[in-house]
Amino acid sequence: MNILITGVAGFIGSHLADFLLARGHRVIGMDNLLTGSTDNIAHIRDPNFTFIQYDVTNFVYVEDPLDYVLHFASPASPIDYLKWPIATLKVGAYGTHHALGLARAKGARFLVASTSETYGDPMIHPQPETYWGNVNPIGVRGVYDEAKRFAEAMTMAYHRYKGVDTRIVRIFNTFGPRMRKDDGRAVPTFINQALHGEPLTVFGDGSQTRSFGYITDLVEGLYALMQSDEHEPVNIGNPEEMTVREMAETIIAIMKSSSPIIYKPLPEDDPKVRQPDISKAKRVLGWEPKVPVKEGLIRTIEWFVANHGSARA
Repeated sequence: MNILITGVAGFIGSHLADFLLARGHRVIGMDNLLTGSTDNIAHIRDPNFTFIQYDVTNFVYVEDPLDYVLHFASPASPIDYLKWPIATLKVGAYGTHHALGLARAKGARFLVASTSETYGDPMIHPQPETYWGNVNPIGVRGVYDEAKRFAEAMTMAYHRYKGVDTRIVRIFNTFGPRMRKDDGRAVPTFINQALHGEPLTVFGDGSQTRSFGYITDLVEGLYALMQSDEHEPVNIGNPEEMTVREMAETIIAIMKSSSPIIYKPLPEDDPKVRQPDISKAKRVLGWEPKVPVKEGLIRTIEWFVANHGSARA
């Protein structure tokens, strides 16, 4: 297939490109490099890969025929979308609109990367796709939450009224190699702090929960969704729930670090719980995660040590 990936130089986009190229597909990658980096795709030497530096909030045109448009362009960490709130809203709105318009013009299938943040600070636990969420639209996190909720609504409108063959994935916390050490999310932050003998910063009392999935599991789930006939949202994530404090302690133990844990005030609207109900993914896609959290952490730590210095006890 000929596949366009927006946000290809990001953490998920670059792994998705690797996966698709390894299966013989042709990939056109597009990224404005606001939060992505060409370092994430510098290793790709495949003649079936083309990179275009471009901002999809502008009109998108690709001369080649396309079988699939995968829309992954967006700031994704709190540090990024709080730094670039308007860009986040624009890529969720204009970017999704333009990517959908391109898919329609090319007769291509379309998949949008949504997020577990559409559930906000959930009042149902774990979160099934049927839950509408508990989101503060005018809070600081609303720029990301509502951008993704709008992207879902736009995608369903194009499916229902324009006949575009669409998919929506709600991605839960994912980690792995190529995460930026300064992107503010728990796993890369904790690893980088332990790597340099710094205290690990936990917000609140650390009792808030997350469900951490490894990147290879996510990409396999995305590929299964691409090949399915499911048009409504599907959760992809690891239902193994743990507290943020437990994640910090696990990383300290794996790295044999002497770094202490320090606590800082909880950010505004930070979700207290987060766990995917993946029964739909199991039923519709035949998918469930395979990589245990500890194994994924070991792989991720090895990458951080190789790319950001030696671990210190």
